[in-house]
Amino acid sequence: MTPRTRRGAAVAATAALGLALTACGSDDGGNGGEGGSGEGDAEETTGEAGGEGGGTITLGYIPSWTDGLSTAYLLENKLEAAGYTVEHQEISEAGLLYTGLAQGDVDIYPSAWPEVTHASYMDQYGDQIEDLGTYYDEAKLTFAVPEYTEIESIADLTENTDMFGGRIYGIEPGAGLTEVTKESVIPTYGLDEAGYTLVESSTTAMLTELEQATQAEEDIVVTLWRPFWANSEYPVKDLADPEGALGESEGLHFLGTQGFSEEFPEVAEWIGEIQLSDEEYGGLEQSVAVDNQDDPAAGVEAWLEENPDIVPDLEG
Repeated sequence: MTPRTRRGAAVAATAALGLALTACGSDDGGNGGEGGSGEGDAEETTGEAGGEGGGTITLGYIPSWTDGLSTAYLLENKLEAAGYTVEHQEISEAGLLYTGLAQGDVDIYPSAWPEVTHASYMDQYGDQIEDLGTYYDEAKLTFAVPEYTEIESIADLTENTDMFGGRIYGIEPGAGLTEVTKESVIPTYGLDEAGYTLVESSTTAMLTELEQATQAEEDIVVTLWRPFWANSEYPVKDLADPEGALGESEGLHFLGTQGFSEEFPEVAEWIGEIQLSDEEYGGLEQSVAVDNQDDPAAGVEAWLEENPDIVPDLEG
């Protein structure tokens, strides 16, 4: 069953979800990522034919997670050049994003972490999702502190609760990183017994705390990940994870709704060819999320001008 057919069959069942997706465009534009900037309200998806290249493709992502933001605008640039119509669906939480992808309200999630971080969502929805390819191979969840903070390991946190006021600053409650922190890192290292509380808020709020702390040269511990522009923007260092509680490195994937490669075979094949190195991805995210945070499309244009041969064109 193709995405368009499934959409028609499931209109009544997914009406409430559709309203939720449309209403929850992120308020976090400008700073982050579990990937953040991104403007405009979430748009209603159609899945109908449009554009001279052969259809409308809806990209779903959380705009404060700048890996997805950056790759969404990269895909938009190439897809529209080939004559496709691209719609953006800005979503507030990973659970809603995977639900929308599985039910066909979203065609592509352009930067998913399905191997480790989002494994629980894949367990739930994997049979309704297609893996279109891995564009980056060494993504990693981290705990980080400022470079001047005199600890080197997550294990050191237990004896230094007062140094951090008993707070670990995290991101969105529905993020895979939040789940791993609560269910693996905190119990593995006994951080709850040491008096720590995970502050769940948003990527933007976490980065605000990090910026304020580093400007004042105060100690702070935050949940981060790589690749992410904040690692070079702020004076931070990763804490060692000797128990491996944060999980192994993983790939960043393009995921499609079930039937996508049947409906858009040329697009699916083209997406599977995209590969970015550390330097290439870092430059893309820097251009989109930092240098051009108010106009991510311009950030992609600037990056493509400097890197014309990294991502092939899609033939319309």
